[in-house]
Amino acid sequence: MKFDVLTLFPEMFNALKQSIIGRAEENNLIHINIVNMREFSKDKHKKVDDTPYGGGAGMVMMPDVVYDAYKSVYEPNAKVIYLSPQGKTLNQNIVQSLSKEEHLILLCGHYEGIDQRVIDEINPEEISIGDYVLTGGELPAMVLVDSVSRYVEGVLNEASIEEESFTNNLLEYPQYTRPEIFEGVKVPEVLLSGHHENINKWRKEQAIHITKTKRPDLLKNYSLSKKEILEK
Repeated sequence: MKFDVLTLFPEMFNALKQSIIGRAEENNLIHINIVNMREFSKDKHKKVDDTPYGGGAGMVMMPDVVYDAYKSVYEPNAKVIYLSPQGKTLNQNIVQSLSKEEHLILLCGHYEGIDQRVIDEINPEEISIGDYVLTGGELPAMVLVDSVSRYVEGVLNEASIEEESFTNNLLEYPQYTRPEIFEGVKVPEVLLSGHHENINKWRKEQAIHITKTKRPDLLKNYSLSKKEILEK
């Protein structure tokens, strides 16, 4: 999986060199190429934005800078994504779908956004990470790289992915580790039993209960068994 990230602030992506994502890149499971769009400015001062036509607050990223940066990494098989508050909200289904792509180009806007003409020319898929506004697309791009990379073969073991929140439209069951007793509270007895069938049953019951309590909207997409329907 190859990621080309078009940004005005490449230093922000140093965080992706840490932990699981950093190891995945070291092991050549993914490749993250950070492209500094300032390098494509034709201005001697590397100017990348200008005032908006029609007036208004803020600055708008210039179309030629964005387009030249895009063309430098474009390949016919690449899927282009513009991180934008106007896009559809990122969820686990979108993440899993994107993980099947070979090449993602991520466009990070900044300031008041990007000249609409280059957006129309590139025609990217627009994705948001929530109904709020950030100073730029860099943080959403990092969220997308992290979430998608976890589904690339070899980055995580398959069992970890299958049991995560949202994978089956359920939130994940609670986790416990040593010490066995903390502040007078003991780990649930079933987890100490070694009886894998009972453990799996308990975990599923907990996942359904937690989802019902915290995110009941997810249950409409989860197929409950007759027994689970009665318990629900």
